[in-house]
Amino acid sequence: MTLAAPSIQSLIEQKQQELHDLVQYPEDKLTSIIRDVGFKCDLCSRCCTEKFNDHVFLLDADTAVIKQIDALALTPAPYFEFCDQYGRFYVSGYSLKNKPDGSCYFLEWGRCRIYSSRLSICRVYPYMLHREADESGNMDWRQISGLNEHGCYHTEIGDSEAREIAKETRDYEKAFLEQELRFLKAVNTHFTKNGLRHVQKVYDKKMRLYKKGESIEVWVYYNSTFEKNIMPVEQ
Repeated sequence: MTLAAPSIQSLIEQKQQELHDLVQYPEDKLTSIIRDVGFKCDLCSRCCTEKFNDHVFLLDADTAVIKQIDALALTPAPYFEFCDQYGRFYVSGYSLKNKPDGSCYFLEWGRCRIYSSRLSICRVYPYMLHREADESGNMDWRQISGLNEHGCYHTEIGDSEAREIAKETRDYEKAFLEQELRFLKAVNTHFTKNGLRHVQKVYDKKMRLYKKGESIEVWVYYNSTFEKNIMPVEQ
């Protein structure tokens, strides 16, 4: 089964709807959710590990910061979205590398080495939101990041602080969806222009070989272009 341009177009339309819903979402409702969650960091550093958060996806602005600090910390974000018929993968951005023990590349002795320049998602965490069905089956935005598994929840947050967190969270989610939209549109244009298509059979075969140690070509969307990466990193 292949994923042709119309299917990519349907993904574009889906992301556009999510962006519209986010922009229209009532600020007071989001602020209320944040007050109810009441998260307070207790410096446990669990959120900075693969076990709790899998990977740290980077917005383009964050990637630019990391390229200045330490470009070796960058790796193509996992779960590549597309693979063309020639075995080239495409993904919507970079993520931070994890150390062999699963902790963040920048975590040392339980503390962040770049805290003053920490990334967008690190600033809003754990107030990551996504659309999901509520108890009535209606689509809604909900907090999803490890409730009661780390940190302190249900602490008191004042209205002004909650509103600021809500603004930062909305800004992050808006930037994320906009980046996803730019990526999908770029892939659609690139595939159409070059006679390419997503082929799931090729995707699955290349991933099996990759897991056995064979290198793959991953094109990462960054700053309105695609950057070629070889994984595993060539020595």
